[in-house]
Amino acid sequence: MSPFLRIRPATAADRSNLRRAVVALQDHERGLHDSRLPGEQVADAYLDRIERRAAESGAMLVAELAGAFVGFVAGWIEESDAIVETPDSDRFAFVSDIFVAPAFRGRRFAGDLLGAIERRLAQPGITRLRLCALAANDAATLAYRRDGFSPYEVTFERPISPRAAPSDGGLDPAQEPSS
Repeated sequence: MSPFLRIRPATAADRSNLRRAVVALQDHERGLHDSRLPGEQVADAYLDRIERRAAESGAMLVAELAGAFVGFVAGWIEESDAIVETPDSDRFAFVSDIFVAPAFRGRRFAGDLLGAIERRLAQPGITRLRLCALAANDAATLAYRRDGFSPYEVTFERPISPRAAPSDGGLDPAQEPSS
């Protein structure tokens, strides 16, 4: 861990800093993809959600340097029932959010936060730590790769063409099976 950086569990007293971080993170991602809503619009409900999930099976940690809010990380244990995956892949540690304030970026504090959440989520049977990033978030992707992460799954999307959606919601009449 970086000298003088303190990472501790988040408390109710951190709520305003966490809220500002969620707004900033959401607004940054909104600039990267049109699917993201404005930070102010979603901050309270989203923060409530990640606090609840962290309390159930994980942690929300805050980083401080000389008393200043540096950032936060939240994560928990996820379980799935993917038939096609190995059992150790079905139960894993998941980092839902990580944020480092702009004034503190470039000092590898994200790696410190990731290390701290990994230590908090490490438990018997948990062998994987996962997180997600928007494809256009080059800074995050670089930080994660630097910390030893590699791509696991990649989701692609494109808009559905108006030509592809028949007005009745069914098959194009030319493609319907004949009786």
